[in-house]
Amino acid sequence: MTTNEFIAGFFGASIIEIIASISGFLCVYLLIKRNIWNWFFGLIQVTLFVWVFYQNKLYSDTLLNIIYIGLQLYGWWNWRYHKNDQEELIIEASSLKLFILLCSYSLITTLVLGFIMDNYTDASFAYADAFTTCTSLIAQLLLTRRQLINWFFWIIVDIVAIVIYFQKGLLPTSVLYVTFLIMACIGQFTWYRQYKKQYEQPKN
Repeated sequence: MTTNEFIAGFFGASIIEIIASISGFLCVYLLIKRNIWNWFFGLIQVTLFVWVFYQNKLYSDTLLNIIYIGLQLYGWWNWRYHKNDQEELIIEASSLKLFILLCSYSLITTLVLGFIMDNYTDASFAYADAFTTCTSLIAQLLLTRRQLINWFFWIIVDIVAIVIYFQKGLLPTSVLYVTFLIMACIGQFTWYRQYKKQYEQPKN
């Protein structure tokens, strides 16, 4: 793809995709800041992406964003009632056993969903799309539960998603996910620093 084709594709994108991408950026920015308003922009993002992904035959992503709508509401509720005395979000760590279990779940569900989409629909990138769907669901659930490890899963999802969306010509979404990847790395660092801060012993 030439530079001119990229620019034409970017500015020729639908207004719905552009609004969804901007909302997604604001959502992740506020997530890094541990600001509860991230769920408001997240709700706008996932609702609009239901239409965007359906139009581009990314059916696994379409289903995922429908599920996300409910998770946005649950995430807002969970974050609202899990703050410390300084009104800071309480971040939790995950066990190695849980990490291995979630990785296994991601692999198995990717193969199952990918097989269904590849053999019974006209889905594009059936297995890769299934991977981002299944692993994103894990990451989102961890995020709603304030688990530090959520950012690791988001980083992996973002890398795969960038390739898919670029190949589908969803250029604003591709740029958004490049930004997501950078922000996920920042989120991992800032959340880890906050997690360590929670358990620092008070100095005399």
